[in-house]
Amino acid sequence: MPRINLLPWREEERKKRQYEFGVAMIGAVVAAAGVVILTMFAYSGMISAQEARNERLRAEIAEIEKSIEEIDSLERQKERLLARMEIIDQLQKSRPEIVHLFDELSRQLPEGVYLTGMQQRGSRVELRGVAQSSTRVSALMRQIDSSEWLADPEVEKVETTTEGSARQAEFVVYLRQVRMDDDLEEAE
Repeated sequence: MPRINLLPWREEERKKRQYEFGVAMIGAVVAAAGVVILTMFAYSGMISAQEARNERLRAEIAEIEKSIEEIDSLERQKERLLARMEIIDQLQKSRPEIVHLFDELSRQLPEGVYLTGMQQRGSRVELRGVAQSSTRVSALMRQIDSSEWLADPEVEKVETTTEGSARQAEFVVYLRQVRMDDDLEEAE
């Protein structure tokens, strides 16, 4: 049987396979590098898109916070205006009350009683005066108690003094002025 030497052919085949393996390996490395680069570009694009969205959200949040501050400012201004309106309303309601107070005092003041001072804090009124006698002060207390605009008379002091040949009683009386609001609350 003749012998055929196949070694050079196998050697060539081995070199060819090694070359193809090298080309395939380089192709795989290039393809892997391409995939890695494409993946980096894709992630970089996604990151930049997300950063753009985040920046837009920050801008919107800043705008909304600005609007909230403006709304808070308007709320504070509204509260101040409502407080002013309430004060003005109270002043408007209380304007005729002082007229009623003086009118009622002049009607309820008995003969022989003279006022020397008057002071009001809220609805509480302090009357200082001089009467011909302490019974006149008692009459003043009864008339205040029967008044519809004056209530709760209290005597702090009644002091009898002598000035020359005349005797007189100096007094301090506290009373409460009945306000229109009080009447409305009682009616309800």
